[in-house]
Amino acid sequence: MFPAAKHFIHDPTHLVTTALLSIPRTNPSVQCDIENKIIYRKNGASQVSIVSGGGSGHEPSFASFVGAGLLSGAVAGTIFASPSAEQVRRCILHRVNKEKGVLVVVMNYTGDVLNFGMAVEKARAAGIEVDMVVVGDDAGVGRAKGGKVGRRGIAGTVLVQKIAGALAAKGASLKDVTRIAQLVADNTVSIGSSLSHVHVPGRREPEEDELKEGEVEIGMGIHNEAGSERKSTDLPGLVKTMLSHCLSTADQDRSFSKITEKDEVVLLVNNLGGVSPLELGGITNEVVEQLSETHKMRPVRVLSGTFMTSLNGLGFSISLLRVADTGLGSSMLELLDAPAEASGWSAAISSGTWAKQGEVKKQEEQTDGEEIQPSNLRVEPALAKSTLVTALNRLISVEPDVTKYDTIVGDGDCGIGLKRGAESILKMLETAKDTDDLLIFLNHIIQVVEVSMDGTSGAIYAIFLNALAHGLRQNSPTSPQPVTPGIWAKALDSSLKALGKYTPAKPGDRTLMDALYPFVETLSKTESIDEAARAAQEGAQGTKGMKASLGRTVYVGGEGFQEVPDPGAHGLAELLLGLSDGMKK
Repeated sequence: MFPAAKHFIHDPTHLVTTALLSIPRTNPSVQCDIENKIIYRKNGASQVSIVSGGGSGHEPSFASFVGAGLLSGAVAGTIFASPSAEQVRRCILHRVNKEKGVLVVVMNYTGDVLNFGMAVEKARAAGIEVDMVVVGDDAGVGRAKGGKVGRRGIAGTVLVQKIAGALAAKGASLKDVTRIAQLVADNTVSIGSSLSHVHVPGRREPEEDELKEGEVEIGMGIHNEAGSERKSTDLPGLVKTMLSHCLSTADQDRSFSKITEKDEVVLLVNNLGGVSPLELGGITNEVVEQLSETHKMRPVRVLSGTFMTSLNGLGFSISLLRVADTGLGSSMLELLDAPAEASGWSAAISSGTWAKQGEVKKQEEQTDGEEIQPSNLRVEPALAKSTLVTALNRLISVEPDVTKYDTIVGDGDCGIGLKRGAESILKMLETAKDTDDLLIFLNHIIQVVEVSMDGTSGAIYAIFLNALAHGLRQNSPTSPQPVTPGIWAKALDSSLKALGKYTPAKPGDRTLMDALYPFVETLSKTESIDEAARAAQEGAQGTKGMKASLGRTVYVGGEGFQEVPDPGAHGLAELLLGLSDGMKK
C-alpha cells in the first residue's frame, strides 16, 4: 500500500478544478478561467507578460505564482499531464496583456514543450510577439540518458520565473526579459530525491517498484519518474551525493554546472510536498553546512520552502543558481528579492536584510549576575554523584517502556523527554566541579533540567526542584552538617505545597503525582528512602485502570489506560528506585 494513498478528494478532475477555483479566493488580484484551466492577472499591467504552466500536482507552481512581480498567466493540465496547445493559445491571446510581448517559460518535458510550443507558433502567426524559454535544470539525468531530449525541468524553474517576472515588472523589453530568463536557466542546476513514489488520486499505481524501508531514490523526477540511482544512506550521505551531482566536474556525463567557490550562489531547498517544515529546516541546514565545509561556498541567498511539489512527495530537491551579470541596471539578486504579490511565493526577505547577513556584532557575554549562595548542608561528593548516576541510568534504561505507555495513553514524548533530561545531567556531571555543598550540587542539576527538559513534565520537575532548593535552604543548619533524611522530608513536603500553586494534580488524577506524593509522605513518616521508593512504585502501578482527569491523557480515547501505568508516574518511580539502589552501593 502506498503511504500517500489516502486523500480527502479522490476524483482527480474535481480536485484540479476546485484547487484552481480556490486561487482567486486567496489572491483577489487574479481570476480563474475554469473552462480552460487558466489563472491570470486581472487588468494585466502594460509590461511583458510571463506565461507558464504544466500538469497539475506541482502546487504552488504554477497557478499560485500568478500575480504582480511574477507570472501574468498560468495554464494547468490534469495531474502530471501537460495542458493542451489550445488552452495555452487562449491564455496568450485572450487572458494576458500582449502589448509588449509575451514570454513563455516551460519545463523540459515533451508534452509541455510540444503543446506550449504549438501555442507559441499559433500566437506568432496571429501577429503577437512571443518568445519561449525551456528550462532543463535536472542533474539527475546525465547526457547519455537525456539524449536528444535533454535534462528535465524541475524546481530551478521557479528561479527563472521569479527573476523574469520581476524584470518584466520593471518595464524591460521582451528581448531583455527573454535573455535574462535564459541566462538564469543556463546557470541553474538542480537535483531531487525521495523516499517514496507518490499516489495520484483516482489512479491505480504499481506497488512492486516501491522503495524499501531506508532506501532513497536520487534524481527522482517530479512525476514519479525514476532517478539515477537507489541507495540506503543517511541525510548527510544523501546531501553529499546530491551536491556532488550538482557541482562535481569529474563526471563528464553529468557535469552541467560551472559553479565554483568564487561565485555568488543562490540556494533553493524545495519541499516535494510531503516533508514537514520542521524536517525541511533540518535538511536545509545540512545542505548549507555541506556547501560551506565541503565546497567552500556560502550562499548569498537561501530559499527554503514549498515551491514545486510532486503532490505530497516524501522528498526534496536542491537547486543552485550561479549569480551572473545581467548587463542591466538590475542584478539577479535584486530581481529575486523583489516583492511578488502571488499567494504561492513564500520568499519574503528583502535585499536590505540579506545585505546584513555578513555583519557580526560583538555581543558582550551576558550573565544574570546571580550566584548560588553557599549553604551548610553537606554531602559526600563521590556518593552523591554515584547515587545520581545510578538513578539516571535506570531512568534511561526504562525509556522504551515509558514511551510505549505514553504512546498508548498520550502523545508519546514523555519517555524521550525524561531520557533527554537524564542524559543532559549525566553529561553535566562529567565536567562539573565536585562540591560537598548540597545546594550548589542541586543548582547544577536544576540549570540542566530547565534547559534540557520541555513540555509539562519538564515544567513540573523544574518547579519542584527549585522549590526543593528553597525548602532545603529554609531547613539548613546553622553550621556545616550532613543532610539528614529528616531535612530531606521537610524540604520535600514544602516542595509539594509549592507545586500545588501551579498544578491542581493530586493522587488519583493519574499523573506523576501518584508516585511523588507517596514517596514524600512515606519518607516523612519513616525517613527510609527504600520504603519511600517502594511506595512511589506502588503508587505508579496503582494508576493502571485509573481514568485521567488532568493532562493530555484526558483527551485520548480508547481503553489503553486500563492496561498500563501513567508514564510520568512510572518514570519518576523508576528514578526514585534508582536513587534507593544508588544509596546502597
